[in-house]
Amino acid sequence: MGLLEGKRGIIFGVANERSIAWAIAQKLHSEGMELAFTYVGETLESRVRPLAKSLGASLILPCDVTNDEDIKSVFKTLEIEWGSLDTLVHSVAFANKEELKGAFVKTSREGFALALDVSAYSLVALTREAEPLMSAGSSIMSMTYLGSSRVVPNYNVMGVAKAALEASTRYLAADLGPKGIRVNSISAGPIKTLAAMGISSFNAILNLVEKKAPLKRNVTQDEVASTALYLASTLSSGVTGEIIYVDSGYNIMGS
Repeated sequence: MGLLEGKRGIIFGVANERSIAWAIAQKLHSEGMELAFTYVGETLESRVRPLAKSLGASLILPCDVTNDEDIKSVFKTLEIEWGSLDTLVHSVAFANKEELKGAFVKTSREGFALALDVSAYSLVALTREAEPLMSAGSSIMSMTYLGSSRVVPNYNVMGVAKAALEASTRYLAADLGPKGIRVNSISAGPIKTLAAMGISSFNAILNLVEKKAPLKRNVTQDEVASTALYLASTLSSGVTGEIIYVDSGYNIMGS
């Protein structure tokens, strides 16, 4: 019997088979969790639907996380179909490509607002609708990156958005803690995903981590997914409001 047998979770942010969110979905499913998935737009639907169906998912729902009505519709469907929810995985982030190169000081007002809305506020919006379906022992998790607390070349406004995401994690953990709902974030090392490849000089970041990290290598999607499994299960029953690094130890190094 799996660690998550009889549990139900929803995954936001699968883009393709290389997504961290997809690795997490596979890991949670392997331990018995029934999953629902969301997508935004026809292009992503064509990628997400076959993946979701391969795990037996019957709920594959459209959701633009910048649209409150879309979000409410998703959780209304979960309430009708499931009645309750045990895990929410937020793996959603976006910034215009032009904001992810050059100097941060050139960030546009519109680009700043969009990055913060999609990448940080969406966690608040999703949590607000998920909370009524959750009970003690439930888990909410998001994905962040070291660029939230250190300057990473060309990460720019996304670093600011991830800093807001991490602060939101702590405030949400304080809000939901009395109900027994845990909120945490995983800070993964650089991984070649669709989103990551939009960052200029991404390969240089990979090479630097491999050289400087204590483990002298980069991490895999599966390693991040294993930490997500820990956060979704009772193994982490006393853990909330935390930023958990899965980056071969790179975050501890001074340079």
